[in-house]
Amino acid sequence: MSNLFHNNKDSSGSVFNSWSYDKENYILFGAGIITIILGYIIMAAGDTYSFQSLSLAPILLFIGYLILIPFALLYKKKK
Repeated sequence: MSNLFHNNKDSSGSVFNSWSYDKENYILFGAGIITIILGYIIMAAGDTYSFQSLSLAPILLFIGYLILIPFALLYKKKK
């Protein structure tokens, strides 16, 4: 039964040996998380109608959620 799910691969290896993410992916993902956290902090610190709450924080959140995080998940180093 176990051979059905392992496709004749060595079962002694860990999950991370076949993991497709490298160090660059984790760095990009961390940068995205930091950008998102920074965006929320800037949004909370600003006044209701200030530049940082209406413009700067949403731009940082956009960059974090829609650019850095997906790029970190899709990036693959060419060999």
